[in-house]
Amino acid sequence: MAEQPMIVVRGEATREVPPELAIFSVTVSARDKDRQTALARLTERAAELRTHLDDFPDAIERRETSGVQVHPELKRGGERIAAYTGNVTTTVTVTDFTVLGELLLRLADRDQTSLSGPWWQLRPCSRAGAEVRRAAITDALGRAREYAEAVGAQVDRLVEIADENAGGGGQPMMRMLAFDGAPEAGLAFEVDPQVQTVHASVLVRVTITEPTALK
Repeated sequence: MAEQPMIVVRGEATREVPPELAIFSVTVSARDKDRQTALARLTERAAELRTHLDDFPDAIERRETSGVQVHPELKRGGERIAAYTGNVTTTVTVTDFTVLGELLLRLADRDQTSLSGPWWQLRPCSRAGAEVRRAAITDALGRAREYAEAVGAQVDRLVEIADENAGGGGQPMMRMLAFDGAPEAGLAFEVDPQVQTVHASVLVRVTITEPTALK
């Protein structure tokens, strides 16, 4: 018995959707000639940072200490210690973008504090990814039907669906924000969420009925 004719097609879909998460990092630092003084200042600033973040419980989904560094600074050309420097970095995930600008400004107003971000993302299990994958399958099946009709046949049976690749949004812009004093009156950050481009590509393998256009 002859094998049934088969068609292999690629289906693709792309969507632009709003981000679901905004992620930024905030670093507090301290420096002093005395080790204990530097550590005390660093501990105090890290505690103040936590207090500021506590003021936004509904907006912040997650916060994680992503780095702690304490090290001596040596004088040039020797091993004598000039000062002790320390910093603590916290990575913050925000879901309520309406207060993001206010949160960033309040953190940037703190002494010896620097900010990086925000980086815009979709959740790993975002519905946008599932929807674009379904759209890619629909595109592939539509192409398969077109090819089948071109030779006087019809799609008969689905054999395989293979996920080629999936992509999230483009690389977000990153900025370093640092303030040495109090912000000017009326200063505010206007934060515009970066649209995320979601792409999916699938391979679909189907069998078709015996072509009639080739007879």
